Amino acid sequence: MQPRNMSMSGVVDLAAVKAAGEAKAKAEQARAEAARRGDTGAVPPSSLVIDVDEAGFERDVLQRSAEVPVVIDFWAEWCEPCKQLSPVLERLATEYNGRFVLAKVDVEANQMLMQQFQIQGIPAVFAVVAGQALPLFQGAAPEAQIRETLDQLIQVGEQRFGLTGITVDAEAGAEPGADEEPVERAGPYDALLEAAVRALDADDFGGAAQAYRNVLADDPGNTEAKLGLAQAELLARVKGMDPQQVRKEAAERPDDVPAQIAAADLDLVGGHVEDAFGRLVEAVRRTAGEDRDAARLRLLELFEVIGSDDPRVTAARSALARVLF
Repeated sequence: MQPRNMSMSGVVDLAAVKAAGEAKAKAEQARAEAARRGDTGAVPPSSLVIDVDEAGFERDVLQRSAEVPVVIDFWAEWCEPCKQLSPVLERLATEYNGRFVLAKVDVEANQMLMQQFQIQGIPAVFAVVAGQALPLFQGAAPEAQIRETLDQLIQVGEQRFGLTGITVDAEAGAEPGADEEPVERAGPYDALLEAAVRALDADDFGGAAQAYRNVLADDPGNTEAKLGLAQAELLARVKGMDPQQVRKEAAERPDDVPAQIAAADLDLVGGHVEDAFGRLVEAVRRTAGEDRDAARLRLLELFEVIGSDDPRVTAARSALARVLF
């Protein structure tokens, strides 16, 4: 079977996606920040390639796709092209070091999954990102094409869905006594960060946002600047709002996405985090097209305000994945 490329450009608009190098650097820096914070979510390298069946599909693919793109390799023991493709995908999953997870599905043992994905021939490779299934390619594609597709997928996952991958515990596969290479910060940016805080205190939200952007221009993974920028932009949006009028319009027009977005901003500023997230998840569920995309993107922006480690963000990501699929 000749490989048939199935471009993702028909599924998502890639025009606004930043260059691959920038996306990769941002994802790597985000993982480094998580490691410095002592997160416990690191996985061993063996978890980057998993066998998946129908019983575990929701847990191993759908739920996991809320935090990292999941690439699905549909294969069978009798398929000769599969024997060429699968080792390449497994090697790349290890090389990409947590930027995607490879899920292997034996179609002979999982006919229902094969039917649900409308597989016409194998090998066939799909991805699930934040609950959304995307066709990648069919056939034993060349490695250069596979890499290009994976890079595109990672960019979409990060820029469109806020996914930065998972942290891999390198020590799980390292020899005892191996030294860990230190991660150096690109800063310091103390002066800029202090200026941003002063601007926030003075209600100069535009000035604060610009100060944070100046930091991120040199250090895209700076956690403090990312959080500060999200907060400054949120405060700028709600400044001048009439809370009573905004909530009245949201209550009267549940399908009006701009009204729900404005109310969600107010919810978050008022400390009603679950209400804000739930409102936007429901807006995503009820709408389609540009409206749905607007609600989803605002939800991702609000995740930045709270921080990816917050359990409320984790729960909302899972809820978003369920309504998107």
